[in-house]
Amino acid sequence: MKLFTRGDVDGFCAIALDNIVQLLLVPALCLGVVGLPPAMVFGRILPGIAVSYLAGNLFYAWQAHRLAKKEGRIDVCALPFGLNTPTFIAYVFLVMLPAKQIAKATGAADPDTIAWQAGLVACIGSGLIEFFGAFIAERVRRMTPRAALLAALSGAGLAFLTLNFLITTFAHPVVGFVTLGLVLLFYFGGVKPKWGIPAALVVLLVGTVLSWITGLAPNGPRPTDSLGFYPPLPVIGDVWRGLVSGQFWLYLPVVIPLGLLNLLASLQCIESAAAAGDNYAARSSLLVNGASTLAAACFGSPFPTSIYIGHPAWKRMGARAGYSTLNGIFITLVCLTGSMALIAWAVPADAGLAIIVWIGVIIAVQSFEATPPKHWPAVVLGMGPVLLMWVAFFVKNALRIAGFGTTPGQEFSPKLVDAFHASGTFVEGVFAVEQGAFYCSVVLAAVTVFIIEKRLVTAALWSFAAAALSLVGLLHSWRFSPSDTVSALPVLERLTQTTVAGGTLFPAAAYALGYAGIGAVLLLARWFTVPGSATEVGGGNGKGRSGERP
Repeated sequence: MKLFTRGDVDGFCAIALDNIVQLLLVPALCLGVVGLPPAMVFGRILPGIAVSYLAGNLFYAWQAHRLAKKEGRIDVCALPFGLNTPTFIAYVFLVMLPAKQIAKATGAADPDTIAWQAGLVACIGSGLIEFFGAFIAERVRRMTPRAALLAALSGAGLAFLTLNFLITTFAHPVVGFVTLGLVLLFYFGGVKPKWGIPAALVVLLVGTVLSWITGLAPNGPRPTDSLGFYPPLPVIGDVWRGLVSGQFWLYLPVVIPLGLLNLLASLQCIESAAAAGDNYAARSSLLVNGASTLAAACFGSPFPTSIYIGHPAWKRMGARAGYSTLNGIFITLVCLTGSMALIAWAVPADAGLAIIVWIGVIIAVQSFEATPPKHWPAVVLGMGPVLLMWVAFFVKNALRIAGFGTTPGQEFSPKLVDAFHASGTFVEGVFAVEQGAFYCSVVLAAVTVFIIEKRLVTAALWSFAAAALSLVGLLHSWRFSPSDTVSALPVLERLTQTTVAGGTLFPAAAYALGYAGIGAVLLLARWFTVPGSATEVGGGNGKGRSGERP
């Protein structure tokens, strides 16, 4: 397989745009929310991100070449890789900001450094979970139906990529519709641009020109103050000081569920690649992902990395291994030179959002292509919790715009639930499913698959596992914070002596009872049911393609 192909340019344009959009959040949140000094953001955090990007992307490119050589193929696509945005945002609001507030309240000499060190420690925790979780991931993958592993990714792709950016497409129709038309033409129409120009590059160029014509670009004055050279430097001493100061135990209730979620999401992405024909070893893939996160922390970034969703889409673009290499080099240069703001000024996100919309569609479609028709109900049901998690983000954002959580005296509280009840909306269900949505997706889809396959005892065991997760607080356990709904882990909080005032020891006990009830029904089914005919789905015989597993 060649080092670079024309399809790698397409893949690089798409993933680079996606990465730039996410990386723009780093200075926005670190400077605007936490209030860290620019020198720390541009001189420590972004160079640390560069180290993790370069290490991860180069490995996954090499891994693709190794798989291609092993199987004698030329169509292997590398796993996409980058910043773990959900965890990054969570660490800003649930670790770094509280750490700074506590430091200021206790009169610490340097609250900014304490907040940064707390983030580094949290990042170390996330990396360790992913690194050591790699040794059991393959077993989890074998015992979990493919429909269950892909359903959550389908929900995430449909909600957070397709629907999320379709909103922007309809908000800016000139740029959005024209670029969407080009994407549909090139990627669904069976045609390509003349003269060998990569399709994604055409979309970006047209989108950029239209953005400038319609006033979406440039975005403010031309930035120049951040340009420079910021070499990555090890910060092992700061990591150690964060550990010995007790930061690790203080934020363990945040780190553990997010770390486990990252592990599961990465495993799902590896299964998605396998369904597309590229069967990577889960252990080595997860080990390097964990090692990249650890490297990020050791060089100054408090934000974990992740294997991305979207492998099937990049593969359909024609991307192979070169796009991953180009992405690692490009993002490294952007982070080390402070040029990220300049790129965003010239090339607005709207220029290429249609490509991300298409990637979300392909992710959703793959779950149906890679599973037998009789398992499609499991896929659809498994997509539900992740779609509801997306709804929760919109509900809470609307509440904040209305003043809740941002205006004194209007904090998030049970009064909100009462107000929603008055309109016939049981919003607490949305808040509950948001916590552990990916776990919930896997459980519901797996239970459905095993019921379809008449393996009721196995389905019951999955239900009891969900009951246990709910009881310990990893599933559906939530509480109000002044401006959000967040995960509640009272058992772990008591063990680490970080208990939040009020609340019960098992806030999700009702959900545990509900899942246990499903398990009991399935175990007792043989005594109150008789054989019948199942509903046919997909117009087929319910058999999967050759080589597929349940």
